[in-house]
Amino acid sequence: MTRLESVYKEKVVSELQKEFGYKSPMEIPRLQKISLNIGLGEGSQNNKLIEDAVEELSRIAGQRAVVTRAKKSIAAFKLREGMPVGVRVTVREDRMWDFYDKLVNFALPRVRDFRGVPDRGFDGRGNFTLGVKEHTIFPELEIDGVERVKGMNITVVTSAKTDKEGKKLLDLLGMPFKK
Repeated sequence: MTRLESVYKEKVVSELQKEFGYKSPMEIPRLQKISLNIGLGEGSQNNKLIEDAVEELSRIAGQRAVVTRAKKSIAAFKLREGMPVGVRVTVREDRMWDFYDKLVNFALPRVRDFRGVPDRGFDGRGNFTLGVKEHTIFPELEIDGVERVKGMNITVVTSAKTDKEGKKLLDLLGMPFKK
């Protein structure tokens, strides 16, 4: 069991049950998965860019990333069906808890002029999406070895039914929301 998972079971569960009055322990919101996505529009012309992104995202997540491909051809973007357009990875279980811990305690504080995460990223069902402008904030990457700085989307999928429950869960797990 990871450090953050034990915090969840010991403190967060009781706090959520007290605040929202859940009758069954299965109702209590929990993290289900975390999806990481890097969109690379110009990756269709530059295969090295895609390979670098796969390697870097795999190192960040601790799990092999896969290449996402275009579903439709779009002439205006010089894009054909099947061309690579991005990289993604989904982490669950222990890797998810480790990644969330690393994101909250190491990566986000390394963002320049960091004042907290805006809470506008909730989707109405308790899931939270966060955009990061520089993927170099993660400690696994050496800045000198990164050829090009890329942005990424991080989606935290929870079992919460509402945004209020999801925000409280992430808040108790240490997500630094703006006050």
